[in-house]
Amino acid sequence: MNYKNITEKISLIKEGKISLVQNVKDFLSRIEARKNLNAFNFVFSEEAIKKAEEIENKIKSAKHGKLAGAVIAIKDVLAYKDHPLTCSSKILAGFISVYTATSVQKLIDEDAIIIGKTNCDEFAMGSSNENSAFGAVLNPIDESRVPGGSSGGSAVAVAADLCDASLGTDTGGSIRQPAAFCGIFGMKPTYGRVSRFGLTAFASSFDTIGPFAKSIDDIALILSVISGKDENDSTSVISDFIEYPIKHFNNQKIKIGIPKEYFAEGLDEEVKQKIFEVVDKLNNTGIEVSEISLPMTEYNIATYYILTTAEASSNLARFDGARYGYRSKQSGTLEEMYVNSRSEGFGSEVKRRIMLGTYVLSSGYYDAYYRKAQKVRRLIKEDFDKAFTQVDLILTPTTPSVAFKLGEKSGNPLQMYLSDIYTTSANLAGIPGLNIPIGINKERLPIGMQILSKHFDENKIFQISSLINDIV
Repeated sequence: MNYKNITEKISLIKEGKISLVQNVKDFLSRIEARKNLNAFNFVFSEEAIKKAEEIENKIKSAKHGKLAGAVIAIKDVLAYKDHPLTCSSKILAGFISVYTATSVQKLIDEDAIIIGKTNCDEFAMGSSNENSAFGAVLNPIDESRVPGGSSGGSAVAVAADLCDASLGTDTGGSIRQPAAFCGIFGMKPTYGRVSRFGLTAFASSFDTIGPFAKSIDDIALILSVISGKDENDSTSVISDFIEYPIKHFNNQKIKIGIPKEYFAEGLDEEVKQKIFEVVDKLNNTGIEVSEISLPMTEYNIATYYILTTAEASSNLARFDGARYGYRSKQSGTLEEMYVNSRSEGFGSEVKRRIMLGTYVLSSGYYDAYYRKAQKVRRLIKEDFDKAFTQVDLILTPTTPSVAFKLGEKSGNPLQMYLSDIYTTSANLAGIPGLNIPIGINKERLPIGMQILSKHFDENKIFQISSLINDIV
């Protein structure tokens, strides 16, 4: 790419230095050349070229939107009218969406070009993008390793230069973790900032939609477009606008907290070392960095998996073979049709989470597990509320290690779940978080760092991220 962000790309198209049609064709050529990465479930080649022709004319006549010419991929859990929606699952094979997700429509309204739908863990359940009916996605930096999950395809599409930016979803780290593994920026907004209308639900009180990009400016620009109240989503809210272009700090006093619980046993030494190199540089700029405590951290993973599997059990009950999607041919009675359709249509990880969720919601276990987990969730949120009275931002690792090998954790679900140990807390508390790429390890694999803020304070995350991007 001969431009550093979407805004510069629009300027170059205006000046005649870039042909948008050729730009789209170049992306399509790269998608074909790197087909082995398995980043896309569906590519909309002819449609994207036709759209490029229309938008190029709009740019030249100065009647274009904020994202004019931006080539964007969307995760295959987001609805896009008259296009496939599979959630990377056999149970939705052949299903065509009848409407468009609000977040996707907002991109289109600002003249973005949707180039395709990306591969993901089935129904967004996974941390490695190995749980897909379309097969595993490969990390473009080292194809023997995972790209992270569940939004692995969206992360790879950006990291491998197959598009300008992409949309993913984050239920417990599914944007930030693959962003860290692939060496790009990935943003989980505050819960409610972006409408969930048109997002196939995994865990409704956790799910968020957010962008991936190689530029922090593009992350801020895309989030400014997709944010806002939506009458189709009662959980969406009117919030402060995302400031774009990103403003600098102007010497205001910023306090950053480092939770001691996030730097305990289990964190890779190279990841830890790289983060503290960034901390030293921040200290040199005059920003105050201090240790804080989030004592409920040890309960994050257990609380997260109890609550999200419970919600998944409820949300996925609609996939029964009766109304849409896959229907088993091995069915006699109505009950057999339900059982066989779900048994054949869902993959092993989805089945595991449905069974766990059904168990924690069942009579005799609801109070012991689900109700107690809801109480702990409130305590985790209170941890963060208290911390943000002492500091403006919280700095943590995004992942405990760099990208691991394909198949390395597939046989051990608990070990796989621990990949999200530093990210689930933001979803439990509903706060925003961003992965910032901060370097590579000895094997030249990307290392990421996470910045968290209080609710709806994304602008402050962008400000500090812009500074870190300049000093790293």
